[in-house]
Amino acid sequence: MAGKGPPPSGARARANDQRRDDAQKVELEVDDVLRGPELPERLVVWSPLTGEPIQLDWPGATTRWWASWRKSPQAATFTETDWDFLLDTALLHAKLWMGDTKAAAEVRLRVAAFGATPADRARLRMSIKTPGTSTSDAKPAQRPEDRAAAAASSTKSKRRGRILNLVTDGEAESTG
Repeated sequence: MAGKGPPPSGARARANDQRRDDAQKVELEVDDVLRGPELPERLVVWSPLTGEPIQLDWPGATTRWWASWRKSPQAATFTETDWDFLLDTALLHAKLWMGDTKAAAEVRLRVAAFGATPADRARLRMSIKTPGTSTSDAKPAQRPEDRAAAAASSTKSKRRGRILNLVTDGEAESTG
């Protein structure tokens, strides 16, 4: 299955589009508050041989993964149904870490819906700021095409100034 394409660049060509995008953005702050429910004590899987439930310990990677979601800035926006969906995803995550690699694609899609990576957060128009910093204080990185346009306009301005000086000097000599 194909991906969703590149994440939004963050800069729009038209001012009205940029204002609309800025109004839709969600800014979250890192606060290290533990939210949401704990994982159930045991993981229950069904035996493929007997069809009976088997209780297992959660893989260490899944317990760390769950703890990171509980402390994530996104967790401040999660509803009860989001936590239920994330718990289902934790079951798939556990299956992945127990060797079922078929679960990897589904886990990737599910965590993308919550903004797991910077690209996912850009698609969700979500940004995370750390305490003590403001996104308005940070100077946005200039894109290569913006730098090229600035250099070109600067060169044009210098050239235009030299031409005007030549014409003005030339007129002064010919009229005087």
